[in-house]
Amino acid sequence: MLSQLVAAAPDAVPLTAVSAEGLSAAAAELDETARRWLAAIAFTADAGKTALVPDARGGLARVLAGIAPGEELWALAGLPDSLPEGSYRLDPEPDAATATSMALGWALGCYAFTRYKPRARGTARLVWPQQADRGLVERLATGIALARDLINTPAEHMGPAELAGAAEELAARHGARCRVITGDELLTENYPMIHAVGRASTRAPRLIDLVWGDESLPKVTLIGKGVCFDSGGLDLKTAGGMRLMKKDMGGAATVLGLASAVMAAELPLRLRVLVPAVENSVAGNAFRPLDILPTRKGITVEIGNTDAEGRLILADALTEADSEKPALLLDMATLTGAARVALGPELPALFCHDDELAGDLLRAGAEQRDPLWRLPLWKPYRRLLASNVAEIANASESSFAGAVTAALFLQEFVGKETPWAHIDTYAWNANTRPGRPEGGEALALRALYAHLAGRFGAGH
Repeated sequence: MLSQLVAAAPDAVPLTAVSAEGLSAAAAELDETARRWLAAIAFTADAGKTALVPDARGGLARVLAGIAPGEELWALAGLPDSLPEGSYRLDPEPDAATATSMALGWALGCYAFTRYKPRARGTARLVWPQQADRGLVERLATGIALARDLINTPAEHMGPAELAGAAEELAARHGARCRVITGDELLTENYPMIHAVGRASTRAPRLIDLVWGDESLPKVTLIGKGVCFDSGGLDLKTAGGMRLMKKDMGGAATVLGLASAVMAAELPLRLRVLVPAVENSVAGNAFRPLDILPTRKGITVEIGNTDAEGRLILADALTEADSEKPALLLDMATLTGAARVALGPELPALFCHDDELAGDLLRAGAEQRDPLWRLPLWKPYRRLLASNVAEIANASESSFAGAVTAALFLQEFVGKETPWAHIDTYAWNANTRPGRPEGGEALALRALYAHLAGRFGAGH
């Protein structure tokens, strides 16, 4: 991805990004031959359209790319694959914010998952815009690529052990510590629900615990759901419902990508990443409907549905995270189909019991064009998780408000004074758009990074 952004290229073709409204002014800066060419091909600078302007020898003199105002991030993201291979430079040079957005979009447009199938052709290269924040582009592109790669890798090659290995590699790269609690050690160290959900798999469950930064700095803890494959357990999913379940560790992948960006930026905070990594399988020792499970917090949970397993493993991780009273606690999970029904695949649901924090996260999402949408932690629906034999049920018998009741379940394991937000994400592009190929996606990563950088690390 980043190799397609180059420091210099003497033969780089000028590339003009222009809106429909600005086309006349941009054309006035070109020579008469170029203007006549644009008129001949009826170029209107509609978003996503390009004009390849030839020179007198039949070569490529210039490219004009139509963009939509306010969509600079994705304006050029389709060009690496669509332009002829070669080098291009922005002309005129944009301001710093636009240059950074366009460079990041170009990098993301160069992404491809090539572990099992090589790319059909090379991509075009862009000379770094002069005012682009290269460090920021590199951090975000690297983190997003990591998350996409992890999600796209099939479960055969991305089980709990492999996910832990990816976290250990990330930790080693940035001088962080990474501890992995595996198998029956989870019982010894009091993570009973992580163990219960993952024990039926031949691949042992794990809790990944990555720590980076000075202990004296503000504590920020990220938790990601790491269900490497979800069969539904004994409440087995349908074939259609199971098909994309390699992505059920999308929350874990996204927080690891976010952690990569945070550590690369050396933000002045103490970062902790907790990833409960399991495979929800079917076997004789699988946990069952109406089983009652103990939790790290000490409360008991009745299992209403074994396919509501993500909240169980997150609950033990949230309890551990909350024990440190961090300055900020964020969890991310591909948790409910209900959130997708409500908001679709592109809009992660945000649940937060702190209005100020929620507002900050929503603003960051809007500013970064990486949106979140807040849904309510509606307390009256807590009754839907009532159990006659345990302190709480993991799933409601009602078909209503599934995303809300899942978030309310998680809230039981977080202290009222802890600044906490839960993000229910799809972590997948359902179809291909410029810079966003079909497959794994780190939704909200850019928004969360912007919030952390603004809140804890001014100047980064």
